[in-house]
Amino acid sequence: MDLIGVIAHHGYAVTGVTLFLAAIGIPLPMAITLLAAGAAAHGDLRIGGVLAVAVLAALAGDILLYFGGRYTGWWLLAWMCRVSVNPEACIFGSADYFYRRGPKTLLFAKYVPGLGAMAAPLAGSLNMRFARFLRLDVSGTLLYCASWLAVGYVFSRFIRDIAGWIERAGHAVLFVVLVLILGYAATVMIFTLRARRYKEIEKISAESLRERMQTLASESSDRLIIIADVRSHGYYDPGMQRIKNSIRVEPHRLKEELLALREFMTPECDVYVYCSCIRDTTSVRVAHMLQQENCHVQVIDGGLKAWIKAGGAMEVVPESDVHHLPHFD
Repeated sequence: MDLIGVIAHHGYAVTGVTLFLAAIGIPLPMAITLLAAGAAAHGDLRIGGVLAVAVLAALAGDILLYFGGRYTGWWLLAWMCRVSVNPEACIFGSADYFYRRGPKTLLFAKYVPGLGAMAAPLAGSLNMRFARFLRLDVSGTLLYCASWLAVGYVFSRFIRDIAGWIERAGHAVLFVVLVLILGYAATVMIFTLRARRYKEIEKISAESLRERMQTLASESSDRLIIIADVRSHGYYDPGMQRIKNSIRVEPHRLKEELLALREFMTPECDVYVYCSCIRDTTSVRVAHMLQQENCHVQVIDGGLKAWIKAGGAMEVVPESDVHHLPHFD
């Protein structure tokens, strides 16, 4: 039985489960499922019911990822990109896309390969208000599901012909799919081996850095120390605090930030980066990119929480920095 036949018999359940799993990042064919559901909607399956199930299922997945991004930051994004061919490009590329186009990205994110599942956690990590996120996501999800269902419904005969051809050429199609899967697996393995470079990123405890800074201050040393706050700007609200004398380095715009950073960096300077996400995910990735620019950089192990626990000096984030950051609320 082909996909259209399966959906004709179990349409609502298959569509709902597939859309939910695809929304939370499982690589399932969301568009193909909707096309097949639209093509199968000429029988007992009601296209209005399928649309409702599809939208609700996709929204459930998006909402789950939104709150995941809001409370875990880039850790969730890194986890979702772990099977990407290039995890680093997956994270920074998606973040840059969202950063440049703003909240309206949610209206068409599902049409953009690689961005559909990333948009919701990005919105959460950027501290977008839930009401606004929900309004935009409902509109975008409804548009996406309705358009693919409509195409499937209108061109049902053509889609059934294609499904029949695929079924008849089953062995050849299976061979092609297996080759693609093996190629993908090999590529992922290569990038996984390359990803071991992240384990080489140096870390320093908050206590050690605090003692080092006190020692340099007592010796009146001229050595420059740069402490870079690389938290996602979703963590920034008026009145929030950061490590004293740290500077803002926006991880979503790292290339532009590096240009400004070079103006006062010297070969003798030490750069320390920190964030507030699980496993210092953002700090490690930013540190790796800074190392490629020949910067001596270390990650503050445990981030901001570890610094506070060590009794390190803090300061309120300057109002100018808060205004400098884009607002997604």
